[in-house]
Amino acid sequence: MKHINIALFIPDEGCPHRCSFCNQKTITGTSKRPQPNDVISACETALNGKKDVSGGEIAFFGGSFTAIERGYMLSLLKCAKSYLDRGLFKGIRISTRPDCIDESVLALLKEYKVTSIELGCQSMDDEVLFLNERGHTAAQCENACRLVREYGFELGVQMMTGLFGDTDEKALKTAQRLIALRPDTVRIYPTVVLKNTALERLYAEGRYRAQTLEEAVALCSRLLKMFTQGGIKVIRLGLHSGGGVEENYVAGAYHPAFCEKCESRLYRENIEKLLSENKVQKGEATIFVSPRYLSQAKGQKKENVAYFNEHGYNINIVTKENIEQYEVRLGRSLPERTESGEGRTR
Repeated sequence: MKHINIALFIPDEGCPHRCSFCNQKTITGTSKRPQPNDVISACETALNGKKDVSGGEIAFFGGSFTAIERGYMLSLLKCAKSYLDRGLFKGIRISTRPDCIDESVLALLKEYKVTSIELGCQSMDDEVLFLNERGHTAAQCENACRLVREYGFELGVQMMTGLFGDTDEKALKTAQRLIALRPDTVRIYPTVVLKNTALERLYAEGRYRAQTLEEAVALCSRLLKMFTQGGIKVIRLGLHSGGGVEENYVAGAYHPAFCEKCESRLYRENIEKLLSENKVQKGEATIFVSPRYLSQAKGQKKENVAYFNEHGYNINIVTKENIEQYEVRLGRSLPERTESGEGRTR
C-alpha cells in the first residue's frame, strides 16, 4: 500500500533572502501561518481517512524551517513528535536552506525525531546563485549535505533549471555535483516566472528569457536519467499544480503533468536507441514495457506513438512483467540481440 505524507506549508517564514523567483504564497496556495493546532488537525484528519499513513512523514515545507523563530519551530515539532512517539507516523521531513544548517540545529532536530532534511540548493554554480539572490554558495550546499549525512538524516536536495544566468551546461554540472553528494532524493523544478517577483521584472525588461516547455522537457529528461542511473530517487519533477500558480503565471516551463512529459521523452529516446541498436527497419515494431509505465511509454495523447508514426514506424507498445522503469525491449518477432530473443535498452 502506498503511504502518504502530511504536508504543512510555512510560506516565507524564516527566509533571510527573497530569491529572484520566489513567491511562496503563490506556490503553496496559502499565506496562513500554521499553528500547533493545525498540525494536530492535519494528522487527525489523515488518521481518520482510509489511507495508510503509518509509513508516511509529517512534512514542513514552504519556508526555511530551521531559520524560523526557534520557539515557534519547536512548538510545531513537539506536536509532530507526539504522533511519532505513538508510532502513528514514520518520521518528520523538513525543508530548509543550506546556510541554515549547523551541528547545533541538527542535534536539536534529532532530539525531536526529524528523519529527513531537504536542502534547497537550486544550483551549484556560484554565479547563478548570486544572480538569483540566493544568499549562499555551492560550498555551503556541500557542507550542509555532509553534515546532514553525518548526523544520520535522510538527505534530499532540490535543484532548479532555467534560472537567471543559468544554462543547460551549468544545470548538468549542478546535477553531477549533487549526485556526487549522494542524496537519497531529489526534486527538480524548472523555473516559472510568477507575478510579484524580481524575475518578473527582469523578464519584463528583456534581461531574462524563460525556458520554453520543450526546452525544459528536453533538459529535465536528461537530468531524470542522470539521477536515476546514479541511484537517486526523483520524488518531484516540475512545480505542483494548484494554489495560485496558474493565476499568477507569467512565463516559463509550467505544465500540470510535467513529470509525465519528461518520463515520456525518456521512453521515446530509449525506444529510438533500441531500434537503432537492433537495426530495425521502418515498419511494424513491437516494444515491451513495464505494465506500470505503459501510459508514460505511449506519451500524453499517445504522442510517442504519433512521433514514431511520423518517422515511418508503426510502433505497438505493450506490457510485459519483470521489466524495470524506463527499460524497453523488442518483441521476439524482430531481430534478436540477446539469448532470450529480445533486445533491451534502459
